Amino acid sequence: MARGKVRSRREVVERVGALDAALRRGLEQLQDGSDDPAVVEALWQAEGLGTLLWAFELVTLPPFDRTFDAGRLLETPVGDARLRDPSAIAHTRESARLWHWRARTTLLRDGGELELPSGWQSFEQLIAVAALRGHERGFLPAPLRGDFPAFGTGYRGLSPGQHAETLSIAYERHRALNWLCARGSAWAETATDT
Repeated sequence: MARGKVRSRREVVERVGALDAALRRGLEQLQDGSDDPAVVEALWQAEGLGTLLWAFELVTLPPFDRTFDAGRLLETPVGDARLRDPSAIAHTRESARLWHWRARTTLLRDGGELELPSGWQSFEQLIAVAALRGHERGFLPAPLRGDFPAFGTGYRGLSPGQHAETLSIAYERHRALNWLCARGSAWAETATDT
């Protein structure tokens, strides 16, 4: 995979600090019994924080059907860690993009907002080919029943709650990796096109 531009270590350390602070505030508000939707958003910042700590080689990236352990992330200092090689970051960014594409495809298809691209006989065929090619290129685990494997089944077999969780994980990691690869000027404005 081609080497790409990656933000400076200083920028990434600053973003880690901002995500760490947001996550801590969210956890405190959750303990106080807050039902503010902003708390949920703050808690999902753990996925972005974990992804950036992964980029520093400080934590392991869980599968896309598993969240990071927020408590462990908050105990992980950056110290003098260095960023991974840009090609490894680009490889993982492509994996996140594919997972996000799979989750978005389900969301748009279920909402009647997605047309089957020409040349394909069904969405199942399109997804099966994407899963197989992604696996062959090293971006995805082996397909399960012609689909991305998640929660011990093929993606199409997920419950609505599992789908929502996987979509949120993929979105947050995709955004973090796109931001890391300078695909947006500010965190909140980082595009996550699939």
